[in-house]
Amino acid sequence: MADIALAPPARGKPRPALWTIPPILVLAVLFFYPLGLIVRQSLGDEGTISLQYFFEVFASREFHRGLYNTITIAIGSTAGCLVLGFALSLTIAFVPFPGSRFAGRLVETFIALPTFLVTLAFTFVYGSAGILNESLMSLFGTELPPVDFLYSRWGVMLAEITVYTPFVMRPLLAAFSLIEHSQIEVASSLGARPARIVRQVIFPAALPALVAGGSLCLLLTVNEFGIVLFIGARDVITLPMMIYGKAIQEFDYVTACVVAVVNVVLSLGLYGLYRWVVAYFGGSRAGMV
Repeated sequence: MADIALAPPARGKPRPALWTIPPILVLAVLFFYPLGLIVRQSLGDEGTISLQYFFEVFASREFHRGLYNTITIAIGSTAGCLVLGFALSLTIAFVPFPGSRFAGRLVETFIALPTFLVTLAFTFVYGSAGILNESLMSLFGTELPPVDFLYSRWGVMLAEITVYTPFVMRPLLAAFSLIEHSQIEVASSLGARPARIVRQVIFPAALPALVAGGSLCLLLTVNEFGIVLFIGARDVITLPMMIYGKAIQEFDYVTACVVAVVNVVLSLGLYGLYRWVVAYFGGSRAGMV
């Protein structure tokens, strides 16, 4: 009779629920506890819980202006990222030119750069003492800089468009790589002009990536702080800038916490929108395939 190898007794395996404890503890220490402190501070001092500070902040003109600037800058920057990102990605993917592959790889490298580098470069080029203004002042003999858009809402949007356009281009280039060139060749052989090919062939395939990239840009621009701070536009007060001013400059921590709670709620809402958009278009595309 052949020997039968007996398997060692199975040891008790940890329950799947136990694996969730370490990440929950990390989130509790690094995220939920600080967020809880902010929410608690926004409701008043210790021993009192009141929405009075929320009503006071919501009724202030400063908060209205900060919320308005945050939303308008985010929407304007996102729209610029979508238009510029689509045009550049279309050129890199479908218009052959020397260095097109290098340009596509450069997009990923540009994402890793800190935002203040672009703002610093803009200051050297478009600032009051920048290259452009110095050249125009010496050329026309003027005493004041003729180009003065950088220290305004338009300067902030231009900097954000420059920084966050690669976040739209990266998914677009990936989507364009999946389009079969034979479809474009067939449409062209049937007499379709480039504009029609883009509208009926390329754009529908790129729409999920375009919407997902735009949602991500909207989320990032709502929370952008470094660009606005580095440009130093006095009239451009966004919600992150308002939090910084109230907490660091005025030591008004209650108001800063109230605005922070509003900013967190807005950010979580936009993140939920981003996740829904990605899931919806991803499911729609999978269903089509």
